[in-house]
Amino acid sequence: MRPFLSLLKDPKIRRSCFYAIFPTASFLCLILLLGSDFTENDNQRSSRWKGRRSCENQCRPNGSETLPEGIIAKTSNFERRPLWGYPEKKVPSKYLFAAAVGIKQKETVNKMVLKFLSSDFVVMLFHYDGNVDGWRTFKWSNSVIHISALNQTKWWFAKRFLHPDIVAEYSYIFLWDEDLGVENFNPKRYISIVRDEGLEISQPALDMGK
Repeated sequence: MRPFLSLLKDPKIRRSCFYAIFPTASFLCLILLLGSDFTENDNQRSSRWKGRRSCENQCRPNGSETLPEGIIAKTSNFERRPLWGYPEKKVPSKYLFAAAVGIKQKETVNKMVLKFLSSDFVVMLFHYDGNVDGWRTFKWSNSVIHISALNQTKWWFAKRFLHPDIVAEYSYIFLWDEDLGVENFNPKRYISIVRDEGLEISQPALDMGK
């Protein structure tokens, strides 16, 4: 058998070896080139992803870092949801009635609540005397929202519980005193007048003759 070095001295054999090695070397170079491109693209994507995640974390509201995706919303409302299952598919009310009330005015407040509930209002009662159980005798008690804080005004309640993010979905909000009569008051008729006149803030007039 001829030695390997002797074989390489033969021009024909050397040319054959070159032709055999060149495609393999070219293929390896191509793989290295493509691999470096993929690595660079992956690094760039990873860098962009980290930057985007960092921005999302910085822009996220305080206290919402651990909340699962889909639970955060820009606005909300006072529509109640069941503890289990899905809520009923219904159009949420666009009107809200709220009043600071005490148990001594329960009969007057009862008339208010009945009238506004029948006009498709969400009703919220602020109990400034701390007495919530005294309202359980009314059938509508479980249909309204009760908030209790002793010796506070309606504006104290409003500033803390009628937050803009919560009431933004309501077209009209009524914030009343507990001693107003509603015998001659029609909530829907009043809303139609306010809407037609383009009023943002309004107050119904008192009828001194009745």
